[in-house]
Amino acid sequence: MKLKELKEKLNLSVRCAEDKLIQEITGGYVSDLLSDVIANAQKGDVWVTMQVHVNIVAVAVLKEVAAIVLVQGREPNEDTLKKAKEENIPILVSKLPAFQLVGKLYESGIGKT
Repeated sequence: MKLKELKEKLNLSVRCAEDKLIQEITGGYVSDLLSDVIANAQKGDVWVTMQVHVNIVAVAVLKEVAAIVLVQGREPNEDTLKKAKEENIPILVSKLPAFQLVGKLYESGIGKT
């Protein structure tokens, strides 16, 4: 599934890097602990988190995730958005809590083998 399809299916709002929504999603990962994401997220994953600070962009670049999805309607900090634009990392926002969003991701086929 491409990011654009996921955005439409789950009613996600794009905050930056809309041109990267053509990327294919290869999996998903949910965690608010950056060291956990560094250790376990995979290239092409959609990363679900409630963290909004600039360090999430550095982790996303390091792990080559397809996108960062912020939950509970949280908005990226100004510095975070600026850095994400520089690095061309898509940040999307969901009004859903993480548990519900991850369930919908799984129902959509993300993470199923």
